[in-house]
Amino acid sequence: MTENQQQKNLSYYCELFSNLNVRTKYQPVLLLTIIDFISQNIIETNKILISDELLDTFKKYLNKLDPEANKNPGLQYPFIALKKREIIHFEFKPDVKEEELITINKSITKLKQAVGYVSLDQELFEFLQDTETRRELIDTLINVWFSSAQKELQEILDINQSFEETGTEAVEETETTRKFYMRKSLVRDSFFRKAVIHAYDYRCSLCQLRVIKSLSQSIVDGAHIKPFAQFYDNKIDNGISLCKNHHWAFDRGIFSIDDNYQVLISDNFAEDSPNTKPIRDFQGETILLPNSQTYFPSLEAIQWHRQNVFRQ
Repeated sequence: MTENQQQKNLSYYCELFSNLNVRTKYQPVLLLTIIDFISQNIIETNKILISDELLDTFKKYLNKLDPEANKNPGLQYPFIALKKREIIHFEFKPDVKEEELITINKSITKLKQAVGYVSLDQELFEFLQDTETRRELIDTLINVWFSSAQKELQEILDINQSFEETGTEAVEETETTRKFYMRKSLVRDSFFRKAVIHAYDYRCSLCQLRVIKSLSQSIVDGAHIKPFAQFYDNKIDNGISLCKNHHWAFDRGIFSIDDNYQVLISDNFAEDSPNTKPIRDFQGETILLPNSQTYFPSLEAIQWHRQNVFRQ
């Protein structure tokens, strides 16, 4: 392995993603689209076709993330820019003439005529096979233009709501493609997480722990109260900010919340917490809530959790 290859770890790609040109958002949006296709097994090998399905979904995401963007963007430009950064690589068709190579920057049609497929760095493609590293890379791309310092919560919420309103959109299935549902998208899920934890100031609503390693890494999760897989509800009031341990406990009914936002603890678990506050000691405490009541957990959602998940 060469010295250059050894440097291509996860931190290398996070830094590379953080330094993308986001003036038009084309580059990070194209990467988000490719990553989402990988997560849904629409892209299964490191030979990525510049298909109508990919381009159509790219335009849908661009419209969600940057509504003011050009309605007919030069779709060839993010491909060319990412190639220059050596994030993606072109495999030219064997019969391509020199004049076709010269004209690939003129239109997406010219690019498709010259390029058989594109590929990612192999190291990057392998990182994207893992759920956790894939999530970290997606969060890094999203944080490129929504840093915690900006505190543009409303813009994040607007994007999350836009995904929510069109969650069942799909690219039509044909003989050669599979349906791509935005409601299953890791991108929309990342915006939900960011909206929720931002509303709670990156703290766990139960223990108030706050640890941030970087703009894209926080110890807390934006947890769904009613599971997304069942209800497809990414509204912020179906979310609560929880650290990793308490997210696990909440999903398994070890604790819940009453209608006054006070903690209810199950009797149906064993616990040994020599160095941290035991979960049982949170009984009756009021959880940390967002500054704005608009973002408080929905009473309907927490009632559902008590009735269907909480193990009394």
